[in-house]
Amino acid sequence: MEKHDGRQGRLGVIENAYVAAKDGRILDFGQTLPAGDFLGEEGLIVDANGGVVMPGLVDCHTHLVHAGFRQNEFKMRSEGMSYQEIARLGGGIMSTVRSTRAASLSELIEFSRARADEALSQGTTTMEIKTGYGLDLQNELKMVDAIGEFYENHPLEIVGTFLGAHIVPYEFIDDRMKYLHLVKEEMLPAVAGKKWMTGCDVFVEDLAFRADEAREIAAAARANGLSLHLHVDQFGDVRGAELASELGALSADHLDHTSERGMQKMAKAGVIGVLLPGASFFTGKGSYPDVKKMLSCGMRLAVASDYNPGTTPSLNLMLNASIAVTQMGMTCDDAILGITKNAAAALGLADRGAILKGARADLVVLDAPDEYYPLYRYGLNFVKRVVIDGRSVKVCK
Repeated sequence: MEKHDGRQGRLGVIENAYVAAKDGRILDFGQTLPAGDFLGEEGLIVDANGGVVMPGLVDCHTHLVHAGFRQNEFKMRSEGMSYQEIARLGGGIMSTVRSTRAASLSELIEFSRARADEALSQGTTTMEIKTGYGLDLQNELKMVDAIGEFYENHPLEIVGTFLGAHIVPYEFIDDRMKYLHLVKEEMLPAVAGKKWMTGCDVFVEDLAFRADEAREIAAAARANGLSLHLHVDQFGDVRGAELASELGALSADHLDHTSERGMQKMAKAGVIGVLLPGASFFTGKGSYPDVKKMLSCGMRLAVASDYNPGTTPSLNLMLNASIAVTQMGMTCDDAILGITKNAAAALGLADRGAILKGARADLVVLDAPDEYYPLYRYGLNFVKRVVIDGRSVKVCK
């Protein structure tokens, strides 16, 4: 995943190669396997049979944990209703909030486990999971505990993000300040005590939170030791990219309507732009981020699934990368970097997303002739084996 003499292209491809891992880390790689039994008696050799070995995929923006689905809203959108109109009728995020609140912790874990397994089978090795469907102290903490279950007991590497500032729930609709106080003074301190919860996100949009409210939440997040991410500029330019730059966010996500000024500020501040092609595709509104302008401004771009039950019910990162290529104007190389190295950077993780000595041994073996074939044959799964922390955790027939 980096240029080097003797390697091919922007991705630094090595043909007829080996990768050696020990104690969960990449020990060595290249074309000539070192002599001797350098892996020890318990060393295992896996033949990729001419396939592709690449870094494990990193999904840096998901809403994996929830109860209920919203296929009825898909039908309503097909008949001409907008996302905002459906939300005003009690659908949208609040529909999932009601289902998630009604589910027990064990039910929430059970509902979500199959989705985690699905992501793993498609080559995802690290996944960010947000809260944001509880929207009160009890149910946000229930979501945190569900995320913790996957952190402790699922092969996926899990990064938890607090999204109590998703929208203002209906019971606080006439007292936004009371809910803001709840988020800052009660939810954030309780969430920050969990080792798997490392970030805080805020949805900045006309139907969600204002910039001044996001500033208050960001200050509280920093005080509790959490990194900052923002949902911004999805439905219109609310100057969210500029806000993310001002606040020193790790990432700003969506960016469908971000201005060139916002792009320039993000590039200067080093904020990773997380593109969510599946959301733009599935909502059908025909608007995608201007990737070429973003890259010309010097932005670093990641691609994520934005898996959620309303606007992106897909965990297929390769499919999202294909959409980024065909609809956003990304090159195939940029799309692959977007679901590996740059996605890891959007989570503040420097030890994965690339095959480098000392990096985590998170690898995917693809039954494909080259790294571009899965993007070209979009929608199909070419994953043959998934390795996380040096251990083979999934073998697909």
